[in-house]
Amino acid sequence: MPLEISPGLTIADDEFEWKFIRAGGPGGQNVNKVSSAVQLRFNLPFNTSIPVAARNRLRRLAGQKLLDDGTILIAARTERSQEQNRRAALERLAALVRAALIEPKARRKTRPTKASKERRIDSKKRRGATKIGRSGHWD
Repeated sequence: MPLEISPGLTIADDEFEWKFIRAGGPGGQNVNKVSSAVQLRFNLPFNTSIPVAARNRLRRLAGQKLLDDGTILIAARTERSQEQNRRAALERLAALVRAALIEPKARRKTRPTKASKERRIDSKKRRGATKIGRSGHWD
């Protein structure tokens, strides 16, 4: 079943590599027998469905999840069942990709207004006058 990121963007199943490992935590003897923790590997360099600009943003957003070969590794081990951990890993990846799809607004340079410059100078003069008044110097 492909992962739907947005109405126009889906990622095919064959782009995911799953590995199931045993997870610690609650679960009694079940924890020692069942590989319920999930590692999801998403091979970003070979992906073609995500736009190039979003892929570059995704690399930055992935942080420590990004491996040396460009693969994103997401581990899910909070749930007790393998299926729930699979869903959690997919949802985390989808959230990461959705965040990467949002284009940051370009910063526009602004200059301070004349009035704001005057207010700043006036406050500096008032502060200076207060300090001079404390020191006992009367000019």
